[in-house]
Amino acid sequence: MCRWAAYSGNEIYLEDIVSAPRQSLIRQSQRALEAKTETNGDGFGVAWYRDRPVPGLYRDVLPAWNDTNLISLAHQVSAPLFMAHVRASTGTETNRSNCHPFAVGRWTFMHNGQIGHYGRLRRAIDARIPDDQYEHRFGTTDSEALFLLALGFGFETDPIGAVKQTVETIADLAAERDLPFFLRFTAAFSDGETVYGVRHASDDHAPTLYHRTMPVSDGRILASEPLDEEDGCWVAVPPNSFVTMTRTDLQVEDFTVPTGAAVSA
Repeated sequence: MCRWAAYSGNEIYLEDIVSAPRQSLIRQSQRALEAKTETNGDGFGVAWYRDRPVPGLYRDVLPAWNDTNLISLAHQVSAPLFMAHVRASTGTETNRSNCHPFAVGRWTFMHNGQIGHYGRLRRAIDARIPDDQYEHRFGTTDSEALFLLALGFGFETDPIGAVKQTVETIADLAAERDLPFFLRFTAAFSDGETVYGVRHASDDHAPTLYHRTMPVSDGRILASEPLDEEDGCWVAVPPNSFVTMTRTDLQVEDFTVPTGAAVSA
């Protein structure tokens, strides 16, 4: 499983999330504390928003702890909103197109989790992605497919409805093939103004997700696991929740999707 963090607030350097904290994202790439997979060395990526409507994007296949360019970039680049991700592959290739965050226009997306039986569902899932989104299908991951499905289902105008329709579609495709439905889905979307987060699973093991405020920068963080040991400052997002985070506010809504019987991995 992967690790990720999203920040929104007054401008800070990427290193304040990526490399400086005791349990920074780079540290989590070496030793995650709350992940099924302790090491997340199958690539990394960062996306940041400043003055332009589309994000800057840097992704590579090296382990995050072994890329000096990432360290330098994080030390120099500051932004009021950015997303960062370290990857542990669940079976697809380790290449740049499969590294998160994914970007389409002003939208970015990153994910921790998996679609069960993805190899048997992949072609059917791809067929449900609208043509205007499928042209952005550069990789082979289930994560990118989830992103493009959600965009195709109208994420821009109805974020929570689009993600629910995405989950329901995958459940329907599994049922059509007599496959037990299995999905773990902890993800973040952003258009440079708002960060939307989802914590959901078809079983009782939704990947972890936390949030906290940063008093120094008057900003907010949404992350797979705490970046430091100030446990009292980190608040766990409940399972089956949808988060809307701006620079000044964070709201958590119920995200219950009835999709039939759940199974364990």
